[in-house]
Amino acid sequence: MVEGATFIASPNFDDRPSGIEIDVLVIHAISLPPRCYGNGYVEALFTNRLDPDEHVCFSEVAHYRVSSHFYIKRDGDLLQFVASTDRAWHAGESEFRGRKKVNDFSIGIELEGCDEEKFENVQYTVLCRLTSVLRDAFPAIGVCNIVGHCDISPGRKTDPGPHFNWPRFLGSLSR
Repeated sequence: MVEGATFIASPNFDDRPSGIEIDVLVIHAISLPPRCYGNGYVEALFTNRLDPDEHVCFSEVAHYRVSSHFYIKRDGDLLQFVASTDRAWHAGESEFRGRKKVNDFSIGIELEGCDEEKFENVQYTVLCRLTSVLRDAFPAIGVCNIVGHCDISPGRKTDPGPHFNWPRFLGSLSR
């Protein structure tokens, strides 16, 4: 587990295929309900505890069996749901440079946010620090292999959205 992260075990993971190198980092954004933060609903989704009757939009997603390796909240809290060496179920139907099933060879990081709003400065700080730790552990994750969910699932996903500051994030990374 990553130092400084609070671990909350998600049942939504499995083993990666044998011989697969982790070489992609996928940046996502999520909020439940949309544009609402700090309420524990994302954590409930990733642990299969989201009550479909609690909000009208939850009935659409409560049955999903999804997770992410990491989740960075608006206040900078870092949560980890799945060990980096395991396959989290974050990318869904996806493709990166001709390789399908991006979950097999990637690590997913969710940011608490949405397409319509900017992310918090502290989220970038934590994201940069986490990315450095992950790239040290998995050297095949080059800057050119850090992508948004929109890049691996175009037409299906739009996150992390137009307000994610890619130049700021990627410019802060070394090597």
